[in-house]
This record gives sequence, C-alpha cells and structure tokens, in this order.
Amino acid sequence: MYKNLPSLILPVFALLVSACAPQVDGPVKAELPAGKAYAEGKEIYFVHTEASDEGVSDTLTNMMQSPVFLVPSLANVPEESLAEVYVFTNGVAGSGPFGFQPDVFDNPPGTEGYSPLRRLNVVTWAAGASARELTSAPEVLDARDAGELAIEQPGVVINMPFVVWDCGQR
Repeated sequence: MYKNLPSLILPVFALLVSACAPQVDGPVKAELPAGKAYAEGKEIYFVHTEASDEGVSDTLTNMMQSPVFLVPSLANVPEESLAEVYVFTNGVAGSGPFGFQPDVFDNPPGTEGYSPLRRLNVVTWAAGASARELTSAPEVLDARDAGELAIEQPGVVINMPFVVWDCGQR
C-alpha cells in the first residue's frame, strides 16, 4: 500500500512549495512600520533601516518592532552627505523614541541637502523653559539660540528615508 510513497513525496512537495511561493506581478512591495515626524512644519512619515550605534539600533528595533540593523560604518559617512534629525528627551509627551514629541527633520525630499542619512541631534529643554511642540528645524535652532534648549550630537548616523511627505510618497 505504501510502496509508491517515496516516489510521490517529491512531486507533492514541489507542488506545495510552488503553491506557497508568492505570486508577483510587477515589483515586490514590503510593509515596514513608519514613524511620524515633522519637516518644514508639516507632518511626514519615515522608516528607520540602519543605525551606526548598537544602543540606538536596539532602541529603534524595540520601539518599531522591526529590525533596525547595526551598521557601524555609517558613522564614517562624510558630513556633507548627512542631513539632520532632532530627537527630544523631554518636553511635550508624544511618539518620539524617548516618549516626547515626534522627531523634527530638516531637508525633506526635493530640497537641497536631502539625504536619508541623518545625524542624530539629541534635544533637551532647559529647566524653566516653556516646552512646546516644534515642527521645523529652524524652530528648533531658534529655541536653541534663545537658550530654551540644548542640542547634543553623539556622533550617531541613522538611515531614515521618508516614505510620505508634503507632495510626495514612495
């Protein structure tokens, strides 16, 4: 009764594997968790794909529940190839990685200086300052110049391409 079983296994296995393979017409699309942020006063969405620092990579992986790969060599990217991201450690509660307001990006796609590679700028409101949600890089820099907040650059680079922005999306 089971004498022909070995000769049937391979064709059945091949049929099952081919039936389970994705059937694709056109480019393959992937789903990634996107973060909300601001650029030029407007809401944008972006993804984290790689970071130059292990702690940042782990934090973002846990926050987004999707792998953010450690790529230490990103820290060696020339400065002129980087754009900025401002991440808040205190102030207005929100969806940022430290539990405060969303990140703020400079140079969205289509503007001079756009790069998905972002230099991490850690923003901390000064004691006694009137913390408020900031939505553009000039607002962040104006608040810094007014002594309302401090910005530290820990030397971390993160690949953070935009996926949805004013007048565009991938």
